[in-house]
Amino acid sequence: MSPVSRGFRHLTRAPAGREGRLPPGQYFTEGFPVLSAGPTPRTPPEEWTFSVTRGGQAVKSWTWEEFQGLPAEDITVDIHCVTRWSKFDTGWRGVSVDTLLAQAGVDAPFVMAFCDGDYTTNLAAADITGGKAWVAFGFGGGPLAAEHGGPARLLVPHLYFWKSAKWVRRLDLRERDEPGFWETYGYHMHGDPWREQRYAGD
Repeated sequence: MSPVSRGFRHLTRAPAGREGRLPPGQYFTEGFPVLSAGPTPRTPPEEWTFSVTRGGQAVKSWTWEEFQGLPAEDITVDIHCVTRWSKFDTGWRGVSVDTLLAQAGVDAPFVMAFCDGDYTTNLAAADITGGKAWVAFGFGGGPLAAEHGGPARLLVPHLYFWKSAKWVRRLDLRERDEPGFWETYGYHMHGDPWREQRYAGD
């Protein structure tokens, strides 16, 4: 991995009064570091689609225009990267995964997220439902930049940020939990920052 990291060196302790928002082993940053496992995909919105599948079989799909017509929410959350930076009060706009699964009319205990660039990550359905996750297409009041996962990325803020998969294109619902890209290299299958679940065995 050859990460590009903007502001990555500017890590400090949490501001006074906000120390309780910083998980163990994390450092506060005002920047938004860019970390990717490969080149940044740049899919034009008019060529972008998003799908829900079950066991690899298509269930529901949206074009960019159709996706923009779905009920969207503004979300303000803290985010925590496994590389030990945390950023507070990040502002996003996106569609709840609950909305997408309700329209697809399917469920399963586990999900694999598939992205441009051949990236995948696994998640329990319980971690992306109940108002816990979104497919985000906006950041900071504007469109989500490609280096941060645009046109759209998964946003699962209660887990380490590698689970908030950039350039997401599909959620595949599954009966069994299987490792995604980083999980096959020893990263934790769940990734709870408050339990420091960085690597297998943590």
